[in-house]
Amino acid sequence: MAEKNDLMEKVVSLCKRRGFVFPGSEIYGGLANTWDYGPYGAELKKNVKNAWWKHFVDDRDDMVGLDAAILMNPKTWEASGHVNSFSDPLIDCKKCKTRHRGDKLLEEKIGVEKTAGIELKEIHNALEKEQVPCPDCGKIDWAEAKTFNLMFKTHQGVVEESTTEVYLRPETAQGIFVNFKNILDSCRVKVPFGIAQIGKAFRNEITPGNFIFRTREFEQMEIEYFCKPDTKKEVFEEWKDLSKQFFTEVLGIKTDNLRFREHDEKELSHYSSMTFDVEYRFPFGKRDAVETWGELQGLADRGDFDLSQHEKFSGKDLKYQDPHTNERYLPHVIEPSFGCDRTLLTVLIDAFDEEKLEDDSVRTVMRFKPSIAPIQVAVFPLLKNKEELVGKAREIYKDIKKSFRSEWDDSGNVGKRYRRQDEIGTPYCITVDFDTLEDESVTVRDRDSMEQERVKIGELKEYLMAKM
Repeated sequence: MAEKNDLMEKVVSLCKRRGFVFPGSEIYGGLANTWDYGPYGAELKKNVKNAWWKHFVDDRDDMVGLDAAILMNPKTWEASGHVNSFSDPLIDCKKCKTRHRGDKLLEEKIGVEKTAGIELKEIHNALEKEQVPCPDCGKIDWAEAKTFNLMFKTHQGVVEESTTEVYLRPETAQGIFVNFKNILDSCRVKVPFGIAQIGKAFRNEITPGNFIFRTREFEQMEIEYFCKPDTKKEVFEEWKDLSKQFFTEVLGIKTDNLRFREHDEKELSHYSSMTFDVEYRFPFGKRDAVETWGELQGLADRGDFDLSQHEKFSGKDLKYQDPHTNERYLPHVIEPSFGCDRTLLTVLIDAFDEEKLEDDSVRTVMRFKPSIAPIQVAVFPLLKNKEELVGKAREIYKDIKKSFRSEWDDSGNVGKRYRRQDEIGTPYCITVDFDTLEDESVTVRDRDSMEQERVKIGELKEYLMAKM
């Protein structure tokens, strides 16, 4: 396994080399903190989202889906509190004129718990007291901290004036809340039930970074689960279990690299009475850093804050009426909110492995769970210049492709093809050789063990299905 201090560099390098993630607009010199998902990255991301949707929506009877608009009426963000309170503490380095998030600099130095709840006016003195240097120039000469609203503004229509000002949504949750009544009226749902959404959100982060961990354009996988107020504690615990199950059982993330962390009172958002983060042990930070825990998912008790705010600002009655008791009330909300790009980064880091072989060479392999691997099966003809081998391999490939995400590979010798597929994370490679023409069997090579097995062509699909 790669050492912690250079694992991140190796993952980023592999992502570029093998077509998982490219720097955005690279031919023009790039655009800071923008990333494009290449063919394998786009497939892996789609598989993660599909696995999330199946686990939390398709496999349950109490969930429905939504795809709300990115642009929303600006009153939405007044009601939610984003216009007045969605900001970070910005601090300038007087020496090199770069800008940073003061709270994050303190977190890296003294930890999240000690930083939680620190007021804006205290940040400058805290940075000076803790001798926190500027990450760019290394000097300790900070200006006073000030607030910086994270929402991206744009204008709707052809005239740019204050009345046409709208925002790119900073979260997907509000699209769910403003459609709560529509879903009640159209889908015959009954409390408790949840609404799920996967979509883009935008935050004008002061200091984005750590590859795709913190970006200004990102994707969320979010659920708002509506329940009776007196049941929310047990509902919260249920979603804690479901969340852990998703990461460990569905995605195959190692349990040792995950933890739940409860927010203390000073750290809680204005809408939450209780929040837990699912955190992953990321290989971020300086080379001497032991570990950096970063948020993968937030699980919050939002109470009835959002529905009551939208009821107040819109003047609409958003209360739920129980069909059995006729009781009318605003449901309370438990919110599991997942970062899609962060989850993808976690999958990439957790899967990365370097294995020393008997000949002292080192094999790089992405050990994705087969169900989410970008390519599940690669098909090779032993030699690309033998028509009978290529023809037979093409027949098998065409058939296998109907059931599994498959790739044709005939470039280079078989050993090089294995190494290439290992770096892509392909669990199984099928080689068609001269014996295949005689016995209707192929060689199936396992990515993780590198063991090879002869399998009859007629039994190939069943064999692979059992492995997936």
